[in-house]
Amino acid sequence: MSEAENMAIKISKRIVDYKIQKDDEPTAASAAPQVPEKETMHEDIERPEELRGYTYKIKTPLTDHALYITINNIVLNRGTEDEQEYPFEIFINSKNMEHFQWVLALTRVLSAVFRKGGDATFLVDEMKQVFDPQGGYFKKGGRFMPSLVAEIGEVLETHMKKIGLIEDEELSAAHQAMLAEKRAEFENKDIIDGKDEASYPESAQLCDKCNTKAVIMMDGCMTCLACGASKCG
Repeated sequence: MSEAENMAIKISKRIVDYKIQKDDEPTAASAAPQVPEKETMHEDIERPEELRGYTYKIKTPLTDHALYITINNIVLNRGTEDEQEYPFEIFINSKNMEHFQWVLALTRVLSAVFRKGGDATFLVDEMKQVFDPQGGYFKKGGRFMPSLVAEIGEVLETHMKKIGLIEDEELSAAHQAMLAEKRAEFENKDIIDGKDEASYPESAQLCDKCNTKAVIMMDGCMTCLACGASKCG
């Protein structure tokens, strides 16, 4: 017998019971059910052979050709209640080569951040706050876009909402009813005469909340017909 096996052990408490453990009897640690560890994104995860991809098309007045943004997701914890899609890489393609250099750099940086792991939703706010020094542009329906980078950030936000990384803030039923009432009042006054429902009066101002040129004076209060934001609360 080894010296460790012959070492005496002093028992300081009173013995009230005893049991002889069999060789094939599992210990308390091994008998406990093993809970699989939740898989999270990190830079050591290798790229699978197949990824789920989504492609978004954006067309701006800045270029003659559309941009196609493809975001590929990796699926974590597949087949469990914790299954979650997570962005793994992003590609931006266009016939227009004017922005090729910085667009390529942007996609590589974004993909690197995705693969690093952690909360990548902060990228949305950072990109949407980029302003073009030459001025932004208005999209169809009067929505203002401060830069092409900001619109790419908006696409990323749409994608993250689709896969559940960002919760979509929906207006309450009361808020939606109020907004519909405001729009109806203006339609009855022919202020939006001959235009589709996505158009707003030419005199409308830009909304600080949704960046849509849809803020008008209503009942003595500046109110946005797009999102319902009001200076009066």
